[in-house]
Amino acid sequence: MGKSKDNVFQKVIKKPSDFKFGPVVASAFDDMVERSVPFYAEIQRMIIEQASEFAVPDTNIYDLGCSTGTTLLNLDPLVDQRVKFIGIDDSKDMLTKCLEKLQEAKLSRPYELKNADLHQDFEIEQASAVILCLTMQFVRPIYREKLLQKIYEGLIPGGVLIMSEKILAEDSLFNRNFIKYYYDYKRRNQYSELEISQKREALENVLIPYKLSENIKMLREAGFSHTEVFFKWYNFSGFIAIKS
Repeated sequence: MGKSKDNVFQKVIKKPSDFKFGPVVASAFDDMVERSVPFYAEIQRMIIEQASEFAVPDTNIYDLGCSTGTTLLNLDPLVDQRVKFIGIDDSKDMLTKCLEKLQEAKLSRPYELKNADLHQDFEIEQASAVILCLTMQFVRPIYREKLLQKIYEGLIPGGVLIMSEKILAEDSLFNRNFIKYYYDYKRRNQYSELEISQKREALENVLIPYKLSENIKMLREAGFSHTEVFFKWYNFSGFIAIKS
């Protein structure tokens, strides 16, 4: 299955609206994320490397905001077949694309895809690993602590939460520079000034990043006694937290 090129913001949008993971974004998402997220392939590799280390037979691995299923597909060869994969996303279009990719790959393990809003009630049970890959930044701040608490309670002892996020720098001076460097990165990946500015405007009220220290504080307050940063590139970071 070929991936469509990300042309979502290539033309002038006369009536700007908040970013949505609809059918147009879903079809171009794989190209979008590869060109928009620095070291995305390496972040994926690090996530699956760590998640597979903690996977336990007869438990579940959850991918919250599973999008098109890239993380689950990458994880599959490294994890015992007795581990069930559960992908949750609030976009039906993303889940449709995800199902197509899982079926094309002939994924044979037990798996389930659920259309659910992370702001609302949904279950996390018997989880050895929970993954949030560029997902928490789209959860409204007022709900983030509740979501982390739900994850903590749904993990088995020794279970792991792996989270990658766009972040803010601790110092506003560095923040301005890091954003500038990030847009330079996007230009190197053939995004035009129009695409960069229109996507920035669309994400302004939707993607709300926290500082690295704020993310660590949230994880510890949710009950995770072991936390670490495993990736950092300017205004992107990866976190791992283990339930004792």
